Amino acid sequence: MLTNSNSILNQIDKFDQNYKIINKKYNCFTNNLSDFARSYIDEQSSGLLSGKLIAIKDNINIKDYPTTCCSKILDNHISLYNATVINRIIKEKGAIVAKANMDEFAMGSSTEYSSFGVVSNPKNINKVAGGSSGGSAAAVSSMSVDIALGSDTGGSVRQPAAFCGVYGLKPTYGRISRYGLTAFASSLDQIGIFANNTVDIVNMFKSIAGHDINDSNTINEDVELNYKNHDICNITIGYSQTLFDQLDSELRNKYLKIITFLKDNNISVKNIDIKMLDLAIPTYYIIATAEASSNLSRFDGIRYGQRTDAKQIDEIFSNTRSNFLGSEVKRRIMLGNYVLSSGYYDHYYNKALKVRKLITNHLLNHFSEINALLLPTTPTTAFNKGEKKDTPLEMYLSDIYTIPMSLAGLPAMSVPIGNIDDLPIGMQICANYLDENIIFLISDFLENNFNKG
Repeated sequence: MLTNSNSILNQIDKFDQNYKIINKKYNCFTNNLSDFARSYIDEQSSGLLSGKLIAIKDNINIKDYPTTCCSKILDNHISLYNATVINRIIKEKGAIVAKANMDEFAMGSSTEYSSFGVVSNPKNINKVAGGSSGGSAAAVSSMSVDIALGSDTGGSVRQPAAFCGVYGLKPTYGRISRYGLTAFASSLDQIGIFANNTVDIVNMFKSIAGHDINDSNTINEDVELNYKNHDICNITIGYSQTLFDQLDSELRNKYLKIITFLKDNNISVKNIDIKMLDLAIPTYYIIATAEASSNLSRFDGIRYGQRTDAKQIDEIFSNTRSNFLGSEVKRRIMLGNYVLSSGYYDHYYNKALKVRKLITNHLLNHFSEINALLLPTTPTTAFNKGEKKDTPLEMYLSDIYTIPMSLAGLPAMSVPIGNIDDLPIGMQICANYLDENIIFLISDFLENNFNKG
């Protein structure tokens, strides 16, 4: 969709002209922000992101433009301030041209729970794009934009990246400011990055990562990107043969092809035992829904969002949330309220926090002997639209390999490694706290040397 012209203004104009055509085909956008990009971009603009068209997930604030979180309750909401990541992109002269479609309040794994409708996978429009950042992934996969931001709570950047055949980074928890990101589960949420290559991921990461006084959870440590100075033959990469053996034969063979390739290039590879994956999903859905029920309590028609009028305040709350929130959001709020309720808090929520600590320690113990860990991103390729929408548990299981790194707050990136039946496959490269450099090193090496056929 992009012009070959070197002029960034021409690229913005071309995007503007094609916006409706793109959206009719993929439904990946919620708002055209071409005028916003033109307001601060000129031909003399110079920065790390110069010449790049960028889409922003619709749960990240841009001043004077809608932030709907793809929910009917926020149909008329206009942001009053820029998220920190927006200010940093503008500083580096990236051209923000659109808001991207998503699952309502980032709750979903297919972008089928959006008030704007379902996002189509550019690799096969009958398949889902993944979620909750499906619009961002589809925008990059379709070449409509160069880079997109999403948010990743349990896999919402990495899973759609795998489904759409692009690169998708979830950084270390606290690496990127969440100021201006609508909260889903505050102890898990991270802004992530989509692109079609490692370099664009790195440049966006360098542009937006770092301490922010407006977000107390950000890490007060300089971001040093020196992965080009590392020798990949001096690191040890772990993988789990047991996990690979649980996949169907075609998927397993694709992952094992990577292991063989690494060994053939004299890179140290170690088979390790990854435990407690069966506990990750129930642990995540207790913690995440508990935090969601608290964070979304503000969207009640009084403090935020449109409302259904009634005579009593409790009727306003109940009618508003019944009328304007979707089924998946309601399901998660109710589950969160349940696990936090009297008599169940200790039995569920406190126990889940303890299991989260065990999972984190288990992963950290492995990183004492390896530099990186290779995991599947998803157990399957992209599934058909509507296939899992009415079976929540099956939908939740699509994040089984991404959730552990989210619970631990560790960085991970999905990279494309080939196709099965013309549908992309992604592999996660995971690393220790603040060690995104190792992820970029391995991703860059595979991108430039591995035959993805």
